Amino acid sequence: MKIDKIYKITHSEISDFEFDESVANVFDDMLDRSVPGYRTILSMLTTLSHKYAKPNTNVFDLGCSLGNSTIALKDGLTNPTIQFIAIDNSHAMITKAKQRLDKSVTIKCSDIRDVKIENASIIVLNFTLQFIPIDERINLLTKISKGMNSNGVLVLSEKIAFTDPQIDQHMIELHQDFKRSNGYTELEINQKRSALENVLKPEPINTHIQRLKSVGFKSVETWFQCFNFASMIAFK
Repeated sequence: MKIDKIYKITHSEISDFEFDESVANVFDDMLDRSVPGYRTILSMLTTLSHKYAKPNTNVFDLGCSLGNSTIALKDGLTNPTIQFIAIDNSHAMITKAKQRLDKSVTIKCSDIRDVKIENASIIVLNFTLQFIPIDERINLLTKISKGMNSNGVLVLSEKIAFTDPQIDQHMIELHQDFKRSNGYTELEINQKRSALENVLKPEPINTHIQRLKSVGFKSVETWFQCFNFASMIAFK
């Protein structure tokens, strides 16, 4: 696993964060050192998949990046009638995902807003929705809801914001402490924050829950949270 050193040197101008080849090369390390509980979320995807993936249905990993969530969803499931579909709009990520995922997985390089969703028993948006423009999120989730079977499950993992400004600042600082403890310098933390400012737009958990219910999910619960990162499970 290559070490993330993208923001280790001073950049005269910070460009918006992109899922390009330089990020794809170090993405595993970046996630482990930047997202509290990332590996826990992955391991629980295996548990959820064993319970909710149904025969003769599709399981979607939307915004699959390197394919880690797809691997977790697929782990130990042998029913050949379950079709796993991994989608991402980054050519660099998809190229590497193809090296990790076996040929039974359908892998597409496409914008998830343009992909047909149908006959789904499980759909995963693992730190993906936060990169979709806020005013387009409800359209995507409406399409997901319509393409999901009754009793299907959506797993939505996100960086979140808090309505209380003081709590929000506390959680941001705790997250930064987490990154410091994993070896990131002040320069790296500040430069990456600047790069993400215009492309990653977090929202409060209640906003996510209300939106999911508005598009047809019967119930939504937060099953994991650490600082300003959370994962929700929504039942159709």
